Amino acid sequence: MSNIPVKDVTPPPAKQPQSMYEKRKKIYVREVEGLFQKIRTYSLWGLMLAYFGTAWLNWGDRQAVFFDLPARQFHIFGMTFWPQDFPLLAGILIICAYGLFTITNMAGRIWCGYTCPQSAWSFIFMWIEERAEGTRNQRIKLDKEKMSATKFRKKAIKHIAWLAVAFWTGVTFVGYFTPIRELIPDMLSFGMNSWGVFWMLFFTAATYINAGWMREQVCIYMCPYARFQSVMYDRDTLAVSYDENRGEPRMHRSKKKLAEMEAKNEKPGDCVDCSLCVQVCPTGIDIRDGLQYQCIGCALCIDACDSVMEKLDLPKGLIRYTTENELEGQKTHFFRPRLVGYAGILVLMIGGLIYSIVTRTPFELDIERSRGALYTVTANDTVKNSYYLKLMNMSQTAETYVLKVEGLDGATTNAPSEYELEVNDLEEVALTLELDPAEHPLATSKTTIEFVVTRKSSGEEVAREESRFIAPRQ
Repeated sequence: MSNIPVKDVTPPPAKQPQSMYEKRKKIYVREVEGLFQKIRTYSLWGLMLAYFGTAWLNWGDRQAVFFDLPARQFHIFGMTFWPQDFPLLAGILIICAYGLFTITNMAGRIWCGYTCPQSAWSFIFMWIEERAEGTRNQRIKLDKEKMSATKFRKKAIKHIAWLAVAFWTGVTFVGYFTPIRELIPDMLSFGMNSWGVFWMLFFTAATYINAGWMREQVCIYMCPYARFQSVMYDRDTLAVSYDENRGEPRMHRSKKKLAEMEAKNEKPGDCVDCSLCVQVCPTGIDIRDGLQYQCIGCALCIDACDSVMEKLDLPKGLIRYTTENELEGQKTHFFRPRLVGYAGILVLMIGGLIYSIVTRTPFELDIERSRGALYTVTANDTVKNSYYLKLMNMSQTAETYVLKVEGLDGATTNAPSEYELEVNDLEEVALTLELDPAEHPLATSKTTIEFVVTRKSSGEEVAREESRFIAPRQ
């Protein structure tokens, strides 16, 4: 009797699910010197002077840049903006967005590498770290050591310095909303209000965490710009790139390997695989792997590579700002429709904004009709309409304004015709217009009228608003 054939149908063991979480690897950035590092240093000094210094500048009798939220007034170098000027703020934000699109299309993420606040403060914190804990190799070694008095001292110095920078960043930020010359004495005497303390501590913590601890994590995972930047790139966009045609095959230039290549009649690439370009990268990427969204365009890898090429007596520029077309031996088109379109729209918007600010009348007139009856017929058979006016002097000088009504001949009013308004003063006026239809017949029951305000000193018209005078039908 033959055996019955048996087939093994046991299912194979299930594959272990792949984790979607990748543990963060600490990046030890190596300090490097070079042309682009100098440019960043100068731009960083300029940005820091602008941020920390502007809060202390005065313009006239007040802080040059001061956002007075309780009074709903924004003072910027002699100009006062009110909530009514919100369209200007919206215009500025749109211009900033278009400016970012234009720069990105032209030169990639240079905004991130040189002027972004996250990058700027991160570079300051990295500079402090280098001074407190030593070079890249010394920091790696220090982190592997067990806690000791030396390690504790170095770590403590670093974190105290980080907190000091973060704290002054928070104080300066609050100083743009509370006069900083009053804020400092209040802070030293523990007299700050609770909201001031909250925002100061909030920005201290945000700066300390983002620039000290999170660093490249903000750029890679939190910043939306990294995700949509590729939409604005094209083949003519300048970006930090590795010249693969020149650099490959990469190899350490030992005599043995060079001899092997010579025997094969092959020539080594210029890249000596020293990994310096990776060690100096703030986001820890290898630029030789091609264009990556993590690259912030800081060009530290260019400085590192150029220093190596110089030592090897090879031409610089193995890693450089270049375009995809140039790397492929094709012509780069600087003036291309997309960039010209971005730049053209940007110029038009900036021109429109400047025109709006220059021609902006520092006076606001608001008119509301009374919410009661449309009109009132008096015992003398005259018709009355009531209005509620707001006159706002948004200029930086006290002025006397003259108010008059056009389009309603024979009308009388109970309100004065002249108003003296101090700087940033608001006058609320309850005004009635009275007309005798028997002496001054109306062509229609709804007559269009205009309230006109002129500056008494110059006679210049500063506001004209339309309204209606309503009377019973004849």
